Amino acid sequence: MSLAPIVTILINCRRQIASTLAGARRPAYDANMNLSAPFAVYVHWPFCLSKCPYCDFNSHVRHGGIDEARFVRAYETEIASVAARAPDRTVSSIFFGGGTPSLMRPASVQAILDCIGKHWTIAPDAEITLEANPTSVEAARFRGFRTAGVNRVSLGVQALDDAALKELGRLHTAQEALDAVAVARSIFTRYSFDLIYARPHQTLDAWGAELRRAISEAAEHLSLYQLTIEPDTPFFGLHTAGKLIIPDEDRARDLYDLTRAICAEAGLPAYEVSNHARPGAECRHNLVYWRGHDYAGVGPGAHGRLTIDGRRVATATERRPETWLMRVEDSGTAFTVEEKLTPGEAADEYLLMGLRLVEGIDPARYSALAGRSLDPRRISILREEGAVETTEDGRLRVTQSGFPLLDAVVADLAA
Repeated sequence: MSLAPIVTILINCRRQIASTLAGARRPAYDANMNLSAPFAVYVHWPFCLSKCPYCDFNSHVRHGGIDEARFVRAYETEIASVAARAPDRTVSSIFFGGGTPSLMRPASVQAILDCIGKHWTIAPDAEITLEANPTSVEAARFRGFRTAGVNRVSLGVQALDDAALKELGRLHTAQEALDAVAVARSIFTRYSFDLIYARPHQTLDAWGAELRRAISEAAEHLSLYQLTIEPDTPFFGLHTAGKLIIPDEDRARDLYDLTRAICAEAGLPAYEVSNHARPGAECRHNLVYWRGHDYAGVGPGAHGRLTIDGRRVATATERRPETWLMRVEDSGTAFTVEEKLTPGEAADEYLLMGLRLVEGIDPARYSALAGRSLDPRRISILREEGAVETTEDGRLRVTQSGFPLLDAVVADLAA
């Protein structure tokens, strides 16, 4: 089977994660997607104050403003439509991503949460996360989000260096970012923030100092992403023209290794390729993606995975906000994709996503999904090369030295 279509789908899903092992045990799994397994809802708010030059997320700037009340009504309509396709689920996590969801009014967040609770059951201990940029952080607004039901925030800090922030197109300073973290700390018991590394001209010493400063501000979780040059972004044009020089592969690998070492020493080991947390503080919502469970995606450009009539179904919605709005108003949803995955596609998704986790995958689950086992010869070769290992309980996982080669490892195993 060709991996090209499924890789495209998964790249788009990764962008939704973006832009967590609460409890010590992994949930039980059955090959038919046990409906008692974790179920998540992703809400995409596509609007930003400005478009960052490295960003290829589905985000849009509307200087003339938007009709927020009208959009919220459309979210409520789409939630009802999706819930009719996947009824009787208990929601374990909700994630407001974007875009910049913290630009929403707290009342809008409350209305969307109320609608989710009307059509599904929200677990009493559900993790409800909202992404925020430091430029949109106000204590009063954050208290409003907390009152609405948000219990975790994720801040797009991106750097603690003013020159780097300017180069990344961010609208805040390092001090404003730290002030936003302090506001989050005062209101929420759980918070996380993002940083981008492997930036132009970045040295190991400078990144080490910046990361240690970030860890001193982090309570339980950090998302640390290597800068990647994505097509159709301003950075892509600059990079192609030789006007934007990023670290080469060897330097990027050194920065990656330093990141892991510093975080592990500070008690925030990696639990996924780019995510670090204190044990028990991992992002539960993102674990739903990486562990291959069901999630509903609502809003412009949102992706979802639903079990419908025993089949794994991939969904995606119209990306353009105003077109999405009109389609939802006309027909209840704006799906552009609603595709039943073949057993092989569902298994390859599990492989692609699950091997991002330090815990790895259950080969028996892969076999149940695919109707065939992973090739033991390929596993043996990768094990001899030091790229994968088998744990005492039989899980297959990528080694620390294998993680920088993750895409190649996945492609080899799925071939």
